Amino acid sequence: MNRPPETVKDLTEQGILRRLQRFCLLEVSGDDAALLALDGGQSLVVTTDVLVERVHFSNRTTAAEDVGWRAAAANLSDLAAMGASPLGITVGLSLSGDVLLDWVERFYQGLYYCLQQYDTKIMGGDICRSSVITVSITAFGQVLPHRVIRRSSAQPGDAIVVTGIHGGSRAGLELLLYPEWGQYLGAAQRESLIRAHQRPHPRLDIVPSLWDLEGISHVAGMDSSDGLADAVLQICRASGVGAVVERHSIPLPPALTELVSPEQALEWALYGGEDFELVLCLPLGAAQTLVERLGGASTVVGQITTEQEVTLVDRSGVYSKRSLTLTEGFQHF
Repeated sequence: MNRPPETVKDLTEQGILRRLQRFCLLEVSGDDAALLALDGGQSLVVTTDVLVERVHFSNRTTAAEDVGWRAAAANLSDLAAMGASPLGITVGLSLSGDVLLDWVERFYQGLYYCLQQYDTKIMGGDICRSSVITVSITAFGQVLPHRVIRRSSAQPGDAIVVTGIHGGSRAGLELLLYPEWGQYLGAAQRESLIRAHQRPHPRLDIVPSLWDLEGISHVAGMDSSDGLADAVLQICRASGVGAVVERHSIPLPPALTELVSPEQALEWALYGGEDFELVLCLPLGAAQTLVERLGGASTVVGQITTEQEVTLVDRSGVYSKRSLTLTEGFQHF
């Protein structure tokens, strides 16, 4: 009996990536960005991200300026996840002929305003015709080879540090989709969640602090654009280790815990995605120093283990231990 031909939805996003990786240069792929050695001691970091109308954004939730900002932020976040400083970006933009020129200009304004925060320039790109708006950005950065952050560097005993808070972007999206929801929140609380979705800030500010830490020998990490759970799982898979994450250590936006139940808030923190924070694994002493220096801008949420499993635990004993998986978050297929 002949099997029907496989489709992309049969494999899921991660399955497709694994299938296609055999065509890639393995030495430079597998992280948030590709890493290329250059003359002069630096390494070039290159990342590409695609945003598609009605998949990643819509005019119902995202103004043109915000589409531009988020597109830039997503790529800069990948550079931060590699420990790199940005150099510039190129922009591929696909449009239908009836898109307003005003939308295009405001999109570029959003790109420009985000990039300005990090002294990064638009270096060129391309425009073509399409039935839906598609944005493809390639970002370039540089890093010293011994300061590269890779997913595969985590070691048993490392502390897991997350920057910022998680779950805010997903909550902001829900508020934009359903404006009548959460009316009892104060205006400032609503705005903080909506802004977390529309105007995320890549954590390039954290990178310079890492390599000045006493006792630092290595740093593993990636960003949490696909969710906190996804980041921990991807790091563990690449490093051949496991992890224990403490439920009550995960930092949540104060407004989120007033908006939804503790269980829903946790799910959005773990799997909501698009928070664009960093998830870092480093020796415990260095991690504690980093958290002290950042003064509340980062939190130790768990530890790397020798087990081949990532578990969520509750030290208070109220909730049972839970295994985290890649299948619970957003999947394109």
